[in-house]
Amino acid sequence: MARTRTDLTLGELSARDHAFYGLVWAGNTLSARVDQALTRTHGMPLSWFEVMLWLHGQDGPVAASDLGAKTLLSRSQVSRVVDALQDRGLVVRVPSPTDARSVCIVLTDAGRSAFSEADETRRAALAEAFDDRLDDADIDALERVWAKLKAPREG
Repeated sequence: MARTRTDLTLGELSARDHAFYGLVWAGNTLSARVDQALTRTHGMPLSWFEVMLWLHGQDGPVAASDLGAKTLLSRSQVSRVVDALQDRGLVVRVPSPTDARSVCIVLTDAGRSAFSEADETRRAALAEAFDDRLDDADIDALERVWAKLKAPREG
């Protein structure tokens, strides 16, 4: 006997609750889409890409603790990701120029190349679900929302 799928609902939600769960849904859905594309195409999960994204944007080596503070990953997750990236020759650990007890992480040339290829895959994965559905006004509105949500609270 075939089971009929029930169309689940969140029930009555306030506009604020609906907006919050919409953000959660969008983040999870888009992240999963990118993770699948990166893993399938490059053998690189989204967590690796995120670390590489932050490294790619810097002029020099980055302290592992700074990566942990910027990414959505825990300190131990950052360490495991850096280990995996180093095993693939995409990053290296170098001594910190300011603290002899610390190390910094930097992308290798192969890492920069792998990041660029993966970033193209990310863009392609998001095109239909994000770029093709949102116009410039939508993007501007999202930018304003993110800026408000990221801003430190006053008072």
